[in-house]
Amino acid sequence: MRKQEQVRQIKTMLSRLDSGITVDAGGHRHNPMWVYVDADLAARERDEFFTTHPQMIGLSGDLPEPGSFLTLDRLDVPILATRTAGGEFKAFVNACRHRGVIVEERERGTTRRFTCPFHSWSYNTDGSLAGIPKQEHFGDIDRECHGLVELPAVERYGLLWVHQDPEATIDVDDLLGEDLADELDTWGLDALVHLGGDTYDIDCNWKLAMDTFGETYHFSSLHKNTLYQSFHGNVQCYDTFGRHHRMLLCKRAIDEMRLLPEDDWDVAVGTLPVYWLFPNVQLMPSSEGLYLVRAYPHPTEPGRHTSIVTFYLWPRVRADAEMTEVMKEIGRGFAEIIRDEDYVASASQQRVAESGALAHATFGRNEPALHHYHNTYREALGMDALPLIDA
Repeated sequence: MRKQEQVRQIKTMLSRLDSGITVDAGGHRHNPMWVYVDADLAARERDEFFTTHPQMIGLSGDLPEPGSFLTLDRLDVPILATRTAGGEFKAFVNACRHRGVIVEERERGTTRRFTCPFHSWSYNTDGSLAGIPKQEHFGDIDRECHGLVELPAVERYGLLWVHQDPEATIDVDDLLGEDLADELDTWGLDALVHLGGDTYDIDCNWKLAMDTFGETYHFSSLHKNTLYQSFHGNVQCYDTFGRHHRMLLCKRAIDEMRLLPEDDWDVAVGTLPVYWLFPNVQLMPSSEGLYLVRAYPHPTEPGRHTSIVTFYLWPRVRADAEMTEVMKEIGRGFAEIIRDEDYVASASQQRVAESGALAHATFGRNEPALHHYHNTYREALGMDALPLIDA
């Protein structure tokens, strides 16, 4: 984020903190509970938001060197992403061209070649077919036509984007819009180094997972013994960028930072920026690194989803071995708060939604991200917006 914008946002946050106000959505909205349980809607969302929409699958730091690879099996198409010998980001259908067996089962790693466990056909990191055992017995085939099926892949602003359709194109600047693309560029996310992460299969709809990142109104209750010790609850800055948004959560460190000259203000110290990238990504950069959360719907059950939580460090932090170990523990703790506090509440909401006992949930004036999430989803599906109820 550019310095001028950092100062502007911090001044706004301090003003709201001092006056006891927060961002105001201008009214309430009622979100019907059936959107978390309806199978037909879930199928439409999976198609429109995931199958036919580009997916942000990680950061440049997930593929740190030639031969690095990353797999993802939470979409319709199993994906294998690689860093080729020449340093290029590539993505492929993670399936052998012989009999369709998954080529690489590991989540991440480094290799010279991928070898299918079924018959040991092997592939280079650029997807080309490298070897066929006993080819004289198998018979002649056109090797050029039997490499891994390549998928559209773009690396931009330190983010890795893939499309499941081999014939599709990806325009990251068009997806993000000029203002958000420019802001993400200022963070230098391509320098981040992968540190660790975890995967959670949770009994709640994927949108409920996203909803937990939509307000800080709950910090003083749900997170009273955890995040609330480091954050002021129920105060934030909020801006939308088309289908995406940026929330700034107010850290208690802002109390000391306000005493410094403006030239020393740092938005990553006084706040936690949270960028939502449509449809399912939360990016949270900090002075130490970044948290990435992605939520993926279950293929057949609307009331289940998988969250992948990954954390990264800036190189200067990663270079300090002691600090790296500290940040590993902090990262695990953050992920466990999501799992054990936020997602427990989300699973509770899911049970009520499935009971049919409540017609709707209410999004308050102080929860603008929830208004934006759901009206963005509805707009993308051609549904009417949730009306604003004056209050």
